[in-house]
Amino acid sequence: MSAVVADDTKTSDGIIGIGEEVGIEEVHLNLGELDLTSNEFLLDEVDVHIQQNLEDDIVKEALKTGVDLRQYSKQIEKELLDVENASIQDYIKESQNIASLHKQIAACDTILERMEMMLNGFQGDLSSISNEIQTLQDQSITMNVKLKNRQAIRGELSQFVDEMVIPESMITHILDTSVTEREFLEQLHELNHKINFVKEQSFREARSCQDVKDILEKLKIKAIAKIREFLLQKIYSLRKAMANYQIPQNTMLKFRFFNEFLMANERHIAKEIRDEYIDTMSKIYYSYFKGYSSRLMKLQPIQLMFEEMATREDLMGVEDTAKKTGFFSSRPSLMNRSTVFTLGQRGDVLTSELEAPVIVPHAAQKSDAKYTFECLFRSLHFALMDNCCREFLFVVDFYMAIGSVAQNLFDAIMGKTLTMFLKQMEDYVNDCYDSIAIFLCIHIIYRYRTMMQKRSVPGLDRYWDALLNAMWPRFDYILQLNIQSVRDCDPQKLRHIDVRPHYITRRYAEFSAAIVGINQSYPDERVDRLLGQLQSEVENFILKMAAEFPQRKEQLVYLINNYDMMLAVLMERTAEDSKETESFKELLQARTQEYIEEILAPHFGGMITFVKDCEVILERGQAEQLKQEERRVQQIVRGFNNDWKKALETINQDVMRSFTNFKNGTQILQGGLTQLIQYYHGFQKVLSQGPLRNFQIRNELINIHHVMVEVKKYKPNF
Repeated sequence: MSAVVADDTKTSDGIIGIGEEVGIEEVHLNLGELDLTSNEFLLDEVDVHIQQNLEDDIVKEALKTGVDLRQYSKQIEKELLDVENASIQDYIKESQNIASLHKQIAACDTILERMEMMLNGFQGDLSSISNEIQTLQDQSITMNVKLKNRQAIRGELSQFVDEMVIPESMITHILDTSVTEREFLEQLHELNHKINFVKEQSFREARSCQDVKDILEKLKIKAIAKIREFLLQKIYSLRKAMANYQIPQNTMLKFRFFNEFLMANERHIAKEIRDEYIDTMSKIYYSYFKGYSSRLMKLQPIQLMFEEMATREDLMGVEDTAKKTGFFSSRPSLMNRSTVFTLGQRGDVLTSELEAPVIVPHAAQKSDAKYTFECLFRSLHFALMDNCCREFLFVVDFYMAIGSVAQNLFDAIMGKTLTMFLKQMEDYVNDCYDSIAIFLCIHIIYRYRTMMQKRSVPGLDRYWDALLNAMWPRFDYILQLNIQSVRDCDPQKLRHIDVRPHYITRRYAEFSAAIVGINQSYPDERVDRLLGQLQSEVENFILKMAAEFPQRKEQLVYLINNYDMMLAVLMERTAEDSKETESFKELLQARTQEYIEEILAPHFGGMITFVKDCEVILERGQAEQLKQEERRVQQIVRGFNNDWKKALETINQDVMRSFTNFKNGTQILQGGLTQLIQYYHGFQKVLSQGPLRNFQIRNELINIHHVMVEVKKYKPNF
């Protein structure tokens, strides 16, 4: 088949026209006519292009219908020419409209050009307006800053003028108004402020200060004169007889600013007034407390019948007999000698009476009342503490003093009085032999010092320490004298003794209970050490006294009675777990157990010994040795059967007669009878062991329940 190719002719779709005679062989011929030297790449592109045309729908349709491509190409060209001619005719017809449209477009271009020029002018105008706005903003900020500066200057200048100007009302009140009026105090505050302000401005060399300086100086002098006169008048009023110094002090506290004003503006006047106050109050307190102390100390029971202060002879180990006061006279033993070692109601000064009203001497003298030293000490120092607390707080408040400054002012006021008190207390303590009184005073000091600490008043701390330094060595010295007196006590030089508690041990019990009870609130190791030494000596004394009895049972009774008495007193006055209480409990228990063995031995000693011996033998596994004990067992059983009831009665009477404490005696009796039941039960148990169970005498044993019924008859009903 031959191939026909259209010369540069394409369809409207860009597809090459192909005749119906085109065949595969003609395509191969055309390809053969191409430049065979072309690049293989171009051949590949041509193949691709041909393949795409062959796949076109129109080409496929033409190939299917067998259309002649050359004829089809001419037809298409003719159609295109017709369309072109028609289009030209249309353009010719519309030439007038096109010319009109061209003119309109030209007119629009002109208009748009003018608008562009106008907009460019607007843009230039807006740019200049923006610059003007920026300028206005800068000017506004500058004006705002100037306004703020002027307002600030106006406020400060106005305040400066107000503080610099002296109003007429200030001059009037400072010159004419009484210092006690509220207006004077208000204007004084304002005057003080203006004086300070003018001083400050003078340092800055403000010329306006010269205009008011003279007026302020005159007002200051006038105010100081009026304040000085007022305060001195109040201080002088304190010197009047029977005057209540607290009233002027309260008035001065209301005008504490007067002192502050003087301290700020005229220190020598303030010092003058302060020195006058210190001198006045020092004399007032000294006079008051000297008179009160002298009248109070007259209330002590000195050398009155049945009432006497403790002396060097009133020691724990001293025999309670008449003491010679001359060659032909003697002084009977005092009824209240025991009060030297007994606390009694004296401990109330630490509890209910600690903050009780002070003792009024003339009222006490009218009622002929007498007081122990610790009561007088409490009243005197309660008054001292109350006045010192008030005075210290006044000094801190009125003189605006703190720390060492306040302490120095307080010492200047109260120093003379405290020195007098300290001398009196040292003189009394150096001659005192009443250790309980001194110990109570020590604990009064502890409590008052704690109260002052709670009130934040340290004014008397050094005075309290000085008192304690005087009292503690004396307390130690008196206890050493008592310890030595017990150590030196010779039982053979004492009067007739019996098994009842000795008066020396009773003194010790009362004294130890008193000291331990007082010491519980503020424990001190020195007290424990001294009481330990005293207890050791008393225990040795009791053993020496017990050795004076010939029989061991009497010795045990004496020991038990004394231990029981001391334990009862200690448990009543102190805590049950105190060291002294535990010590005497152990001693009492040991001696009680020994006494029980002692009272059972005369009546049931054979049975007790037999039980103990047999228990040892049975433990060793030597039960066969007990065959030889039949005769001994018969004697024990028959002796017990004949005498056991009578023995119980004898033991009961013996125990009840021996012990002064009925309750303790009853407990010892019950312990002895209980021990007897245990021994009898052990005896029956031994008889049921080994060869002993074959003894015929076992049939004669009294039933243990019968014995227990009889023992219960001695059980107390309380």
